Amino acid sequence: MIDKHPGPGQSPLAKASTTTKVTTAGVGGRSTILSIDLGRTATKAGVTRNPGDVVFIPSNVAQLSVEKARGGGFESKNTDPLLDLWLEYQGTGYAVGQLAADFGASLFGGNPEENPSKINDALIKIFACVGYFNLKGDLDVVLGLPFYSQEQFEREKEQIVSLLSGPNTLIFRGDQIVVDIKSVRVMPEGYGSLIWCEAQGGKDMPNFAELSVAVVDVGHQTTDFLTVDKFRFARGVSQSEVFAMSKFYEQVASKIEGADSQSLFLLEAVHKPQGQRFYRPRGATKPADLDAIVPELRKVFARDLSDRLVKWLPERVTDVVITGGGGEFFWQDLQPLLKEAQLRAHLAQPARQANALGQFVYGEAQLAKR
Repeated sequence: MIDKHPGPGQSPLAKASTTTKVTTAGVGGRSTILSIDLGRTATKAGVTRNPGDVVFIPSNVAQLSVEKARGGGFESKNTDPLLDLWLEYQGTGYAVGQLAADFGASLFGGNPEENPSKINDALIKIFACVGYFNLKGDLDVVLGLPFYSQEQFEREKEQIVSLLSGPNTLIFRGDQIVVDIKSVRVMPEGYGSLIWCEAQGGKDMPNFAELSVAVVDVGHQTTDFLTVDKFRFARGVSQSEVFAMSKFYEQVASKIEGADSQSLFLLEAVHKPQGQRFYRPRGATKPADLDAIVPELRKVFARDLSDRLVKWLPERVTDVVITGGGGEFFWQDLQPLLKEAQLRAHLAQPARQANALGQFVYGEAQLAKR
């Protein structure tokens, strides 16, 4: 799974530093850590353990001709790069994020149920993060992948390590960048959130190193159900299921004429506070008020999610860590349901950034052992 499993009762952070050096270039013998959470709504990436430094890049990727990609070259370098992400790699151009969506790229790049792998376009998404953070020189990458099965996880882990390892040259928004990726560490999605919760500590959090914990990471494409016994990943009873926020967005879109369940603006509207949830589909003259749709759908969906969780849950689990954007979204509805099952529930904070932050902390601990 990950490079080394700690023993029972032993935190994987035993040698993690308590302070973080913020750097955007692996120079002078120092290697930068890039933590990547390959979400289907957004790629979350960070180079520090500061939640405010985690960047969100919409997951759309469009392959373009080099000439078409370079069409953005006239843009001022002072503009927000998140609105105009383009790069060139091995003679091919790519648009990422909102720019890719403008070119017609979907979030999935295909049917997620037919091809649920996150390996597709992962290289380009990671290079977009490299460019955004202006990373150069030596680089260590930590990322997560869904755990559909041990066989698929190990196969995809080998693929992504092979794709990323070694020197890489790309052109990001017209500037050449060279990075040498020294290591690629891969963990099951959701595990980073548990590491982050432990790293934060606090009176409201138990000592996870002494417990059997379920981590429930509700993402866009999958809900990841992980069992972690005293910080040892229990691969035989962990799984990822293609039942997550994308299904909820489809339910919301079905109630609105002309709505697109993959629209970045629909997704944004769903997560806004009550009274601000308005979404206007393309071609519509009046926006729909999602307050009339979202609350009831959320209760029903949370009940379904809770039923799936309890049905899967190993008997030895006492605590459940809820994480991911979907976990935060359903928290108020999930919490009482888990209490009914006499489970102690904890929400990772901040839920959308927790995986990337925990993976970064893990990377720090591993580099400290060199």
